[in-house]
Amino acid sequence: MAAAGTTAPEGGPLSGVRVVELAGIGPGPFAAMLLADLGADVVRVDRPGGGGLAIDPAYDITNRNKRSVVVDLKAPDGAARVLDLAERADILIEGYRPGVAERLGVGPGDCHARNPRLVYGRMTGWGQEGPLAQRAGHDIGYIAVTGTLGLIGKPGEPPAIPANLVGDYAGGSLYLVVGVLAALHHARATGTGQVVDAAIVDGASHLASMIHGMLAAGSWQDRRAANLLDGGCPYYGTYETADGAYMAVGALEPQFYAEFLRLLRLDDLASAHTDWARWGELRERVAARFKSRTRDEWTAVFEDSDACVAPVLSLREAPHHPHLAARGTFTDHGGIVQPAPAPRFSATPTGVRTGPARPGAGTADVARDWDVPELLAPHDEGGGR
Repeated sequence: MAAAGTTAPEGGPLSGVRVVELAGIGPGPFAAMLLADLGADVVRVDRPGGGGLAIDPAYDITNRNKRSVVVDLKAPDGAARVLDLAERADILIEGYRPGVAERLGVGPGDCHARNPRLVYGRMTGWGQEGPLAQRAGHDIGYIAVTGTLGLIGKPGEPPAIPANLVGDYAGGSLYLVVGVLAALHHARATGTGQVVDAAIVDGASHLASMIHGMLAAGSWQDRRAANLLDGGCPYYGTYETADGAYMAVGALEPQFYAEFLRLLRLDDLASAHTDWARWGELRERVAARFKSRTRDEWTAVFEDSDACVAPVLSLREAPHHPHLAARGTFTDHGGIVQPAPAPRFSATPTGVRTGPARPGAGTADVARDWDVPELLAPHDEGGGR
C-alpha cells in the first residue's frame, strides 16, 4: 500500500497497487495509463531530456494520473535508483528491445533479486525471442505479418491503415495489462512474481481468433472485402451522404435488416439479405439512397430505430454525440478534452485525477511516499535528475 501522502493516488479498483514504468513511447505508456486510470500509483521513470511523444508534455494524456521522476539509467547510480523503486513495487513495465534492460542493470533478474513478488511486464512488437526479436519495428509491420492488416480495405486497393489502434494499443497495451494483472493475482496468491512477455504480434494475432475459426470452417474467404464483417457485405459497411460525410451500417440480423430497408424505403430488396447474387444491386441502391440526403438528415431518420445505423463522426465531433455526452464517455481535464477512464466500476469508481505528469515533477512526493530518499540525493557524476 502507498504510504500516507497528500499526493498519493486514491480511488479505483487498483488503489494501493504500485507500478514502475520505464519511460518509452506507444503501447507501454498507454498500458501504464490504463493501470493509473484504474487507481494504481504509477511512477514513470523518465530519462533526462525527455523522450516521449514529440508534443508538448502537457498534452500527452497517456501520462495522466501518473507521477514522474527523472533517472539517468546510464549514470553510475541510475540502476540503483530504479531497483529501489522496483523493490517497493507490485508491477514494473518496460518496452526496450530484448536484452537492453539487462545491460542497464534493471532486467528481471536484477529486480527479482530485490523483490521476488514483482510482476515484470515486457512490451515489445516482436517479443523476447524469435528471428525478428532484435529488429526495429512499428505497428504497421506487426499487424502486416499477422494477417490483420491484410483484412482491412477494399479489394484491388492497398490495405487500409487503422492508425496504431489494432497493433500498439489493442494487440499490445491491452494484452500487457491483462497479463500483468493476471500475474499480480498469481503473485499475491503464491508470493512469486514472473515475467510477462507481451508481444504485439501475439496480441494482434489473438484478436483475430474468431476469424481464424471461420476461415477453418470455410465461412471466411482469405481476401479483403469478401466477407460479412470486412466490407464485403452491403449491409455492413459505410455509405457516403449528400454532403460528403458517411453513415455506418451494421444491419446484420434479419430483423435489423428489415428495419433498415423500411427506413430507406427499399422493402423490395428484402430477399437480397441472403442472396449473394443480388448484393451488387443491393449495394448500388443503398448507396444511391444515402447520397440523396445529408448525414444529419439520415441520422434523424435512424435515430430511434434498431436498424443499427450510425453517423461516422470525426474525433472532434465524437464528444458531442448525445449518447456519449450523456454517459460522460469524454471528459475535459485541464482544458484537454479526452476519453474518460474505462471500463466503469460500481464500487470503486475511476476518474482523471491529475493531468499529464511533467518529467521529474513528482520526485519529492514519490521519494516521500515510496520511502526512497535517494531520489532527492545528488547523483554521481554524469547522472541526471
